[in-house]
Amino acid sequence: MKTRLQQDMKDALKNHDKIRLQTIRMVLAAIKNAEIEKMHSLSDEEVAAVIQREIKIRREALEQFAQGGREDLVHQTEAELQVLEEYLPKQLDDDELKQIIVATIAEVGAQSGKEIGKVMAALMPKIRGRADGKRANAMVRELLRG
Repeated sequence: MKTRLQQDMKDALKNHDKIRLQTIRMVLAAIKNAEIEKMHSLSDEEVAAVIQREIKIRREALEQFAQGGREDLVHQTEAELQVLEEYLPKQLDDDELKQIIVATIAEVGAQSGKEIGKVMAALMPKIRGRADGKRANAMVRELLRG
């Protein structure tokens, strides 16, 4: 995945695609920082986690920019999100996510909202990179409540 990012960066440079180039450079810098921190080259799964973290940061920033009325930054951040999402596996839709959560709840034997942590611990490895943890947590709470 890192090789693909580097190749796409070269292509963006040749095509004068500033947003794509800037976004890929930021991701590669974040990957490099993670490699320095962990003291080893990242696997594709770890690279996907870095990209997921970058997406989360941009989504939070997007809300702030929208509240602040900064349409220019909203458009730029949305474009960056589109670039980043290309590198992640296909995201789970609500039905697919709900099926995985229901199976995980049954697998763990959770009965109440007090066991959300146990369900989330078993669930996250199954959905990592394919669904947002916040969205999954909300769905788990809903299913355990109702």
